[in-house]
Amino acid sequence: MPAHAHAARTLPRFAWLSALAALLTIGLKTWAWALTGSVGLLSDALESLVNLAGAMLAVAMLTVAARPEDDEHPYGHDKAEYFSSGAEGALILIAAICMAFAAVRRLLAPHPLEQLGLGLAVSAAAALVNLGVALVIRRAGRRHGSVTLEANAQHLLTDVWTSAGVLVGVGAVAGTGRQWLDPVVALLVSVNIMWTGTGIVRSAITGLMDSALSPAEQLALQRAIAPHVIAPVQVHALRSRQSGARRFVSLHVLVPGDWNVQRGHELLERIEADIRRSIPNASVLTHLESLDDPASWDDIQLDRGEPPSAAS
Repeated sequence: MPAHAHAARTLPRFAWLSALAALLTIGLKTWAWALTGSVGLLSDALESLVNLAGAMLAVAMLTVAARPEDDEHPYGHDKAEYFSSGAEGALILIAAICMAFAAVRRLLAPHPLEQLGLGLAVSAAAALVNLGVALVIRRAGRRHGSVTLEANAQHLLTDVWTSAGVLVGVGAVAGTGRQWLDPVVALLVSVNIMWTGTGIVRSAITGLMDSALSPAEQLALQRAIAPHVIAPVQVHALRSRQSGARRFVSLHVLVPGDWNVQRGHELLERIEADIRRSIPNASVLTHLESLDDPASWDDIQLDRGEPPSAAS
C-alpha cells in the first residue's frame, strides 16, 4: 500500500478525537451555563454542538477520501475532503449567527449572572480540552496535507477563542456588575468567528476549483525540474493542482527527435522521481515530445485542438 494511502486510512481517528472532545466540552459548557445563566456560555455550548456535527462529518469524509481509485473515480476520492472543509466553515458561520442572535436578545433583555467563579472555572477547563485537541489535529492535518483536519482544528481553535471571549465578558460582569458586557463580548466574538468561517469556506471552494499548488510547492517543483532542463531539453505545459492530501503534476518534456525511446524514458523517470521527492503525495504525469515536430508546440494549452496549419 502506498504511504499516502496508509496515512489517509489513519486520519479518521483524529476526527474521532475531535468528536470525543466535543462531547466532553458540551457537558462542561452546558454545566457552566446552567450555573451562571450567561448567554455567552450558552452560545459557547451551542458551538460545541456544531463542533460535534463537524467532527462526525469529518469522520465520514475522511473515510470516503481514503478509498482507493476505482472505475468511476480514477483520480481517487480525495476531493471529498473539500466538502467536509466547506461544511465545517458553513457550520462555523451558522454558530456565529446563532451566537449573535442570542447576544442581541440578552442585550435587549439583561439577566443577572450567578455563580460566576465556578462557571468560569468549568468553561476554562473546556477551553483547555479544545486547545489541546486542536493542536494535535492541526499538527496531523499539516503533516498529512489534510484540509479536513486543518479545518476541524481551526474550528476547535475558534471555539477556544470563543471561550476566551466569553470568559472575558463574564469576568468583566463579575468585576464591574455591568450585565451588558456579557452580550457585547459575545457579539464581538461572533464577528471574529464569522471571519474564520468565511475563510474556511473560501479555501474549500478554491480546492474544488482545481487551484494550482501553493507558491512554496511550485517553487519546489521548479527546483526539482531545473537540473534536467539542460539544452537541448525543454519543458512546457507544466500544470499542478491539489486534491485533498494528493498533488497532481503534469508536464511535457521536449527532446531531440533522434533520441531513442529508452533514453527519453530514462529522462522522464528521473524527472518524475525528483518531483515526487520534492512534493509529498504527488502523482506525476509526463509526456515526451520531439523538438523537431511542429505539433509539439501546439499543445501548450489545456485543450490541444487542431494545429494552426490544419485549421480550415
